[in-house]
Amino acid sequence: MRAPLAVTMGEPAGIGGEITILAWRKLREEGPVFFAVDDPARLRALGAPVQSIRSPGEAAPYFPKALPVLPISLAVPATPGRPDLRNARAVIDSIAYAVRLAKEKSAAGVVTNPIHKATLYAAGFDFPGHTEFLGALTGVSNPVMMLVNPFLRVVPVTIHVPLRRAIEMLSADMIVAAATIAGHALRRDFGIAKPRLAVAGLNPHAGEGGSLGDEEQRIIAPAIAALRERGFDVSGPHPADTMFAATRRTRYDVAICHYHDQALIPLKTLDVAQGVNVTIGLPIVRTSPDHGTALDIAGKGEADPASLIAAIRLAAAIAQERGANDHETVAAGRER
Repeated sequence: MRAPLAVTMGEPAGIGGEITILAWRKLREEGPVFFAVDDPARLRALGAPVQSIRSPGEAAPYFPKALPVLPISLAVPATPGRPDLRNARAVIDSIAYAVRLAKEKSAAGVVTNPIHKATLYAAGFDFPGHTEFLGALTGVSNPVMMLVNPFLRVVPVTIHVPLRRAIEMLSADMIVAAATIAGHALRRDFGIAKPRLAVAGLNPHAGEGGSLGDEEQRIIAPAIAALRERGFDVSGPHPADTMFAATRRTRYDVAICHYHDQALIPLKTLDVAQGVNVTIGLPIVRTSPDHGTALDIAGKGEADPASLIAAIRLAAAIAQERGANDHETVAAGRER
């Protein structure tokens, strides 16, 4: 990478600061290089050697000996386990600042620490979560969430909505849109030339021929047909109770699921520690640890940085893959 990664503050009362420091201690010699968009005083109070920087370009020389930090000031000191509404603006500003740096290409990508949504909602935050906010910041109307660990990739078509609402709103167009973005992301970001997409069923036994629900026939099968017409290698609808078995997972590169828990339960069961949230369909690279703020253990020295480390490494890998693909596209254009 020519530029470092930006790691956002996340909820100051959660474990974000702790795992950022632990990730830096793990990666400071081997990289990838990153800097925190955070309050230097709070990170220093957590025991990290901190170096304030004025631009991302200053991060690399300091990285082996100190955590580089682009300063964002908290309104009040953070208390572990107790989110404070007065600090909500700093959390939001940290994300917006990191995204702006990524759009300018002075940061190779953005790795977001977990946010406490209830606190942000109370402060007037108008987005269901990171994914939708990142879409607004980058001008993308339909960003898609992909969850990744060493054993599985999943894409939920509907995300942060009640299950009843997810079933009501599911449509063939939504499935096609999410799967299309996933297919392109597997090529551009993961280097898979011919991605294989597996689409889950919605009902038990994928509807059992219509006797246990007709969504497979009425919504999902037409979506699969449309994706095949677009040239995708796609299979399904697969019964969701068997498609995540070890022997079945070898047959596809991503599982397209229809609601939040259908996607996240198998992924987190297989390996929650290495789980990474990737927002695909954006003009920038964005990853995040696949866990929450962990307010109950904040400040107790129990935080595990494994998911954040995986998110940082994956963001770096995607940035490198995109750079190589973009370079090849430009070169091919010149040859023509």
